[in-house]
Amino acid sequence: MIQSANHQQLKLYLKKFAIEDVFPSKLIGDLSLCYYEQGEHLCMQGDNACELFIIVKGKVKVFTTSSEGNTLILSFKTPLELIGDIEYVQKIDIINTVEAVSPLTVVRIPYKALRAHCENHPPFLKFMLGIITQKFYVKSDFLSFNLMHSVDVRLASYLLSHSFDEQHSLVTGIHSTESLKDAANLIGTSYRHLNRVLLKFIQEGLVERNSKSIVIKDWQGLKNIAGHSLYEK
Repeated sequence: MIQSANHQQLKLYLKKFAIEDVFPSKLIGDLSLCYYEQGEHLCMQGDNACELFIIVKGKVKVFTTSSEGNTLILSFKTPLELIGDIEYVQKIDIINTVEAVSPLTVVRIPYKALRAHCENHPPFLKFMLGIITQKFYVKSDFLSFNLMHSVDVRLASYLLSHSFDEQHSLVTGIHSTESLKDAANLIGTSYRHLNRVLLKFIQEGLVERNSKSIVIKDWQGLKNIAGHSLYEK
């Protein structure tokens, strides 16, 4: 991770997403830009929560890990998204691990500064309320998506979400076969059925598979099946 105090670039991001007025002027000096490489962790499940992150460029995946070491991918997030908002409100440790799927740019704000300047600042409180309620809406939509769409659609959506950033630029196009059980859990199907659908995709020339990875060969074909990718939200 690289941290920058480039306030000119920071202000450009705030303007781009029309959130310049969300924060009081006294807080601006406490904001900084942070850059993460693909695969770096933004935060880790169980760690002490001490800062709020605003994703302004790139994509992350959010996942949880059980006490037995099993992981479950919960969602993918793209701009504009907050990480650490629920922890800030509830004053709890980090709920889930967040990892950069592509090169990532975030605005970092220490909780200490937020509590000093934003506790009674209506624009910030309204902004937080909008973000958190949107998460509840997306979760409801997510559950409906898994119930109402075929595994073909859900798997195509998952593969696209894990391969492309928010600008639909290809990140890797390669998936580890070790993540397939996580994929099955995320899209709400059995590992066996997921493999049957994956074999169908292989036969149709959409992907290739070897012992360690799955490589996307026809992203447009997958996009036609997926329609829209809920797992990016």
